[in-house]
Amino acid sequence: MKKRGQGGFIRSLRRGTALFLATMALWVLSLTTDFSGAGETIRILGDSPAFVAAALSAELTQLPPEKDTLLNRWGWLAVRQSPWLTAGREQLEKALAAPAPSPMPEPDDPQDLTRLPQVTTAPDDILPKTWKHEDSFLSAQSLSVNNTTSQAVDVASLAADPVDITFPAEGPQILIMHTHGTEAYTMDGSDVYTPSDTSRTVDSRYNMIRVGDEMAGILTEMGFSVLHDTALYDYPAYSGSYDRSKAGIEKYLEQYPSIRVVLDVHRDALVGAGGEVYKTMTTGQAQETAQVMLVVGSNDSGLEHPAWQKNLTLALKIQGRLMEISPTLARPITIRTSRFNQHLTTGSLLVEVGSHGNTLEEALAAARLFARAAGEEFSRFLPPS
Repeated sequence: MKKRGQGGFIRSLRRGTALFLATMALWVLSLTTDFSGAGETIRILGDSPAFVAAALSAELTQLPPEKDTLLNRWGWLAVRQSPWLTAGREQLEKALAAPAPSPMPEPDDPQDLTRLPQVTTAPDDILPKTWKHEDSFLSAQSLSVNNTTSQAVDVASLAADPVDITFPAEGPQILIMHTHGTEAYTMDGSDVYTPSDTSRTVDSRYNMIRVGDEMAGILTEMGFSVLHDTALYDYPAYSGSYDRSKAGIEKYLEQYPSIRVVLDVHRDALVGAGGEVYKTMTTGQAQETAQVMLVVGSNDSGLEHPAWQKNLTLALKIQGRLMEISPTLARPITIRTSRFNQHLTTGSLLVEVGSHGNTLEEALAAARLFARAAGEEFSRFLPPS
């Protein structure tokens, strides 16, 4: 009797210990903000030999082998002590076994619609609009910034800061490229192309490559050494464009360490709630001209980008130059949560030239004015002659 009673005491002790471990597991889960945090906690504790040994020594029964998941070792011990946990075992395993991607991929631009409504109206039926400063935007003097992030931004202070860029005397100084090179405009006159998708084409005479050529020509005339990357990073697949263009930029920077400025040239896509198509228009120009918008990425998405405000300072300087040409040539700068590969240099900007409702000629007119305004600012970076 004494021996049987002693065995019962040991079993009770083991059961109590196991239930304590289960309670501890639930407590750990409750302290985490989400299942991904719990998984990391379990992984760390599970890798502790002392903790694993203590947990396994308190098992009630021998557990059958499990597949290699985050719930092996002591995790299954805790789960099997509770009918509630056992019932939700598959869901819990799925949540904990899905690790967060590392490193996180560059996101595709959520504002650039991958499937735009087909433009079937004539160019004259597309609605022109001049985008201007709004009361909810940040401003300093005549500068305007639409901050869509949670980051605090002092526009006046950043606009007054100097741009810490010096162009070397030898080698390429500026890289023009296109993460979404197949983006195109509304067909008009002789500007007719074979679409690869809605408002897109692989024909470099009519897509963003053509716009980049215009910019590169102006900047070269102004005395800068310019490289133009004409790769189509969004074709044949749109998804993953920023990861592919990131690899391309890194290759150029490695090959040409003299590059200080990277301009990723796009066009916008503007569709109203009722499906109406808009085009951006600058007022007061002899030639019909699209507007230009500078987009600045940030670290708001959690991706590393500590110096993003340096890019914003450069954008503010260029916006000021654009407004000297015409008060409506530049749309308000937009700060976005994504970083758009702009962490690779402190002279990186995303340039939106018009929208898909504009014609190519309207976009080219804007591209020429942008290049001259940007070139005037870049001239400050040239070494003394």
